[in-house]
Amino acid sequence: MGTFKIEGGHELSGEITPQGAKNEALQILCAVLLTDEKVTISNIPNIRDVNKLIDLLGDLGVTVQKLGQDTYSFQANDLNLDYLTSPEFKVKGSSLRGSIMIVGPLLARFKKGSIPRPGGDKIGRRRLDTHFIGFEKLGAKFNFDADDHFYSVETDGLKGTHMLLDEASVTGTANILMAAVLAQGTTSIYNAACEPYIQQLCRMLISMGAKIEGVGSNLLTIHGVDSLGGCTHRILPDMIEIGSWIGLAAMTRSALTIKNVGIEHLGVIPDKFRQLGIVIEEKNDDLIIPKMDGYEIESFIDGSIMTMADAPWPGFTPDLLSIVLVVATQAKGSVLIHQKMFESRLFFVDKLIDMGAQIILCDPHRATVIGNNFQTPLRATTMTSPDIRAGISLLIAALSAEGTSTIHNIEQIDRGYQYIDTRLKALGAKITRI
Repeated sequence: MGTFKIEGGHELSGEITPQGAKNEALQILCAVLLTDEKVTISNIPNIRDVNKLIDLLGDLGVTVQKLGQDTYSFQANDLNLDYLTSPEFKVKGSSLRGSIMIVGPLLARFKKGSIPRPGGDKIGRRRLDTHFIGFEKLGAKFNFDADDHFYSVETDGLKGTHMLLDEASVTGTANILMAAVLAQGTTSIYNAACEPYIQQLCRMLISMGAKIEGVGSNLLTIHGVDSLGGCTHRILPDMIEIGSWIGLAAMTRSALTIKNVGIEHLGVIPDKFRQLGIVIEEKNDDLIIPKMDGYEIESFIDGSIMTMADAPWPGFTPDLLSIVLVVATQAKGSVLIHQKMFESRLFFVDKLIDMGAQIILCDPHRATVIGNNFQTPLRATTMTSPDIRAGISLLIAALSAEGTSTIHNIEQIDRGYQYIDTRLKALGAKITRI
């Protein structure tokens, strides 16, 4: 288990460029299974979760070539479908949450797909019902082996239909969408997720020959085609990492420039941080956060306490609520954080309380943060990262704290942030990987 030693309390400065989006990459990589032609993808982040999926595709028989630092080509023209029933696949597939999205493409192209119960973050129950209900509506038969925790679907041929998703699941929408593009007839998916990453997946599929209407809305209409071809695709900058760097600048009272962020794809993210009192300037496609001695949380117009909650896009992404919570600990004012989607994601706040933060954990979904306006710096401590987003939040807290902190289980951070220690050192951070 890896460890970071962080000497906090140092001002940072400089420029940082966000990596490619993790959540988009996991979808896009699975989509290469829909064609036997070559697919070239650039701006792929070099992180554990993505690398695991690339390895899994290679084991399945996809020809993988690394063309550059962040560019790969993939060709799924000679797959070994027997691998899906191997003991090795059951181990590898269960270690990665994103592996669930290979099922839709395999079902569409080969009429069968399977996956062990996926792993990933320990942030509470993350059900897969939406995925498999969607496959069943397209005409697939679902089976679950309770002894092996193994899911499988098969079909004589998928047929288009109308479906109303029970939740606007991003991975569920992606999986069903990839199955529907090769189904016979027309499929409409209502209450579809419409995050920029889903929009990117739609654009990639269209460039491969798919017929999709309603991109960017919560109603997708897919007219099935017989086959798809190859394409070239570039992944967006990671908006979660962009939000993380905004929070880092504020907490360390540093001036940072975040380069090439894809401003038009960030939605409400910059404005949510502005509600915390953080100054964010936009120049071309860069975000500039000037050095601030402090920042004050806004109140609602009736004077009541600010509430920040997650919601499906175009609402605020749940992946940034952990960052917002940490940033609020040093703000002037108070805020109620309402994490609606995952019941365990706020449990890392006990580490922040140990560091001197004033936080009331109301229940598994809500926490009230009373900011101390930098009057009392956070104290260094020893922590363990429970998941990707809590991990980066604790790292930001440690960089702002007085003294030397230790963070264990940093593999969780590496799952979502590439070269994190090297990039932070370039900004002036005192961080050592052990």
